[in-house]
Amino acid sequence: MKKKLNPYSFSLGFLLFLILFIYLIAFQVPLGKTAVVTTFGKPVRVIEKPGLYWKAPWPIQEVYIFDTRIQVLETKMEETYTSDGKNIILTVGIFWRIKDPLKFFTSVGDKESAEKKLVSLVRNYKNGIIGTYKLANLINVDEELLKIDEMQEKIKELSTKEAERIYGVEILEILFTRMQFPQDVTEDVFERMRKERERIAQKYLAEGEGMASYIKAKADAEKEKILAEARAKAMKIRGEGDAAAARYYNIFTKNEELAIFLRKLRALENTLKNNSTVILDSRTPPYDLLIDKKYLEKKYGRKK
Repeated sequence: MKKKLNPYSFSLGFLLFLILFIYLIAFQVPLGKTAVVTTFGKPVRVIEKPGLYWKAPWPIQEVYIFDTRIQVLETKMEETYTSDGKNIILTVGIFWRIKDPLKFFTSVGDKESAEKKLVSLVRNYKNGIIGTYKLANLINVDEELLKIDEMQEKIKELSTKEAERIYGVEILEILFTRMQFPQDVTEDVFERMRKERERIAQKYLAEGEGMASYIKAKADAEKEKILAEARAKAMKIRGEGDAAAARYYNIFTKNEELAIFLRKLRALENTLKNNSTVILDSRTPPYDLLIDKKYLEKKYGRKK
């Protein structure tokens, strides 16, 4: 007897075949990635938008997925020379991304090969650019002499032009991530930094002394001005006092006895204003005014 075909086994087999067939003809492009579709090894289509796509099954068509997000690559420590013959050891950070997927696929094919070519490319331009600068442009206490940003920018501009043209890669940034110096160069750097610090200190000291001299001269000028104004004011007050004294003197010269009397009264007021006790001869001026009442009547014709 012939065995009957189990409908469940048939359905399961068909489902597995369908899944396998869909797996062979469908593919997904995630966000931040791009795909290159080839037919018998020749690229025929570039897909840059994320989504689900269809293709002919292998070996007719194949799909290569590349990450188009920014990639970070750091080179190994490598030695290079400045224009004044000083050797330094640098590591360089390279920020890059795929700009032309088709050119990237045909020229390098994968990320690992691309990184090797980028390291070699940047190394050549790095050595050439740094070789046109002195060591003082890499390390210095004077910011005006530092040219690190300028070097990095030049290396990036030259490298990215060639990388885009040949590999379809855009270099976004070049950074010197680490910098080391041999012992003899380090000693030279420290000595130059010490001299530079001394020069700056002398500069600030000279500026401080100049400012101190200016402040002192200004203060002296201000002092002389104030003294001159005070002298002028004193002379004016003295003149006014002399004029007032002259007026009173003219009055007192007409009545000398009145002037003497007033001076005695003022002397009494100053002496006795604090309830002081004074023991003196009654004839001692100005206390003779206190005991000689007839003196007032005789001299001025009125009673006190």
